[in-house]
Amino acid sequence: MRVVEKRQLLSAEEIGRTLSRLAHEIVEKSGGAKDLALIGVRRRGVPLSERLAKQIRGFAHADVPVGTLDITLYRDDLSTIGQQPVVQSTQIDFPVDNRELVIVDDVLYTGRTIRAAMNGLFDLGRPRRIQLCVLIDRGHRELPVEASFIGRSVQTSDTEIVEVRLQEIDGEERVVLVDRVP
Repeated sequence: MRVVEKRQLLSAEEIGRTLSRLAHEIVEKSGGAKDLALIGVRRRGVPLSERLAKQIRGFAHADVPVGTLDITLYRDDLSTIGQQPVVQSTQIDFPVDNRELVIVDDVLYTGRTIRAAMNGLFDLGRPRRIQLCVLIDRGHRELPVEASFIGRSVQTSDTEIVEVRLQEIDGEERVVLVDRVP
């Protein structure tokens, strides 16, 4: 099976503008930056959460803590992804109790990643509220999970894949829609 690029959904400039808008929405809907923290889901949610925190620092003049969450051990398909799943570190250096947490991820699809992320966070404490911020919402939900903050909604088929490519991880900056072809 190979993938064929169909079209670009966001350019580097559009990603930047989208993150700026999302940062403003997060602060506005959270009633300010007090008690706010961002949790990036490994992999691409981490640089996105760091960029959002930088944006917030720029206009709200507040340092919003950023944590990194690895959901590998909370996945409901752990037995199907291999005998030795690669577990990376979760790094949340602040208490989550009574905080306004925003989980940040690149693409919202079935909702299973976010369910796993919430399970991981509840193992660390009891947040006041958890919201979700995604760069792309592609639909096809299997669980009742909705994002509070959405960069862009994209209708996709089951054979299509949204690939978020970020400079920090991929060496390029864009979002593309690709199709699986036999």
